[in-house]
Amino acid sequence: MIKQDAMRLLRFKFMQQSDKNQSGNVGFAEFLHYVREHEKNLCLQFSHLDRNRDGKVDLEELISAFKDLGLDIDVDEARKLLTRMDKDGSLNISFNEWRDFMLLAPSTDIHDLIKFWRHSTADWRGQEWLQSPSIMYQEKEAPRVRYLDIGEDMNVPDDFTQKEMQTGLWWRHLVAGGIAGGVSRTCTAPLDRIKVYLQVQTTKMGISECAQIMLNEGGSRSMWRGNGINVLKIAPETALKFAAYEQMKRLIRGEDASRQMSIVERFYAGAAAGGISQTIIYPMEVLKTRLALRKTGQYAGIADAAAKIYKNEGARSFYRGYVPNILGILPYAGIDLAVYETLKRRYIASHDNNEQPSFLVLLACGSTSSALGQLCSYPLALVRTRLQAQAAETITNQKRKTLIPLKSSDAHSGEETMTGLFRKIVRQEGLTGLYRGITPNFLKVLPAVSISYVVYEYSSRALGIKMS
Repeated sequence: MIKQDAMRLLRFKFMQQSDKNQSGNVGFAEFLHYVREHEKNLCLQFSHLDRNRDGKVDLEELISAFKDLGLDIDVDEARKLLTRMDKDGSLNISFNEWRDFMLLAPSTDIHDLIKFWRHSTADWRGQEWLQSPSIMYQEKEAPRVRYLDIGEDMNVPDDFTQKEMQTGLWWRHLVAGGIAGGVSRTCTAPLDRIKVYLQVQTTKMGISECAQIMLNEGGSRSMWRGNGINVLKIAPETALKFAAYEQMKRLIRGEDASRQMSIVERFYAGAAAGGISQTIIYPMEVLKTRLALRKTGQYAGIADAAAKIYKNEGARSFYRGYVPNILGILPYAGIDLAVYETLKRRYIASHDNNEQPSFLVLLACGSTSSALGQLCSYPLALVRTRLQAQAAETITNQKRKTLIPLKSSDAHSGEETMTGLFRKIVRQEGLTGLYRGITPNFLKVLPAVSISYVVYEYSSRALGIKMS
């Protein structure tokens, strides 16, 4: 542990180098200038350690460099120094690791830097030094909204910091998000069921008329049909998507595990993770649609529905609509991520000193980007739902005698494929038919986001996460 007098000396040197206008605190512009200049010096010092110029410093290079500087260290101490700076467990130090560790060590002399390295703790940046009242720039955890649940399953997962991964905070975030998602989906389930019902109708029908049909057929409890499995699939879906996303990030980053990924790289990783998780849990998506459209008494529960669908239609029925669902991930994830990042950057650029957006601002950005993503991918989602509902009948409309457009009699028609169904919808219902049911889908976004936010905040506190 760095002693208090050494800590005060470091603070004094830092203020000397960074506080150019002698105001007694360090503004963002001054800090940015310090970082740029100090990074150049750190790059030069790193090159002295990296003897073979491969961009990494291993154990032998470290011992040799110390010896040239007149410092004798044994293998055990050298290994401890490596471990202290090595974030990815590779037993060598990249420039990014060297820079991140030394960035706030206010010295240009290699001997001072090494002295700092040898006498600091593994988490020397951890908040005692940064939280000095004389230093205005402090390290904060960024507000998180990307995993807040609004009932859709194609969002790009959130990026967790190295500290969150090491301390286990990541699973608390996921659990809090899962709880918020379950409550949010349950509260907005009636709107979701209306959306599904309207998606499979070939004739125009209003929301109130659709709701009345469902109430007359099954009562108020019928408005929550399909919600049970919709909530149950949150846990496996979140876990699979998170695990797949982390693996894809490792593949994309390669050897430089600490570098920040670009938006395009995050899109690739997120789309791949979404595709993997959706492939595994897709049978639950089909069950959700069938349970939402079932008539009273048709299924006794989730297990009964799965058994009857398998017996009557075979295993392939659990992957009806899989292709448009996977294709829908690309426009949804791409537009959602691009719009979110664009809105966030415009906010930062329009405010003084690059002010970081608050949690509520990010929440608004996330809601807007998700809504646009849904708008662009909705035709694929509608075709997916109709394919999932094949061979199943909906509630009979007492006034119109309207049934689901794809009955069992269509099972072997050429229009049960994705492209065939697209052509059929456009031919019979027009382009607006591809957006049937989108109104209740948008109506649920605002309450879903609001409920997710409130429940997530209380869940986070209960799990020991401090909200930013």
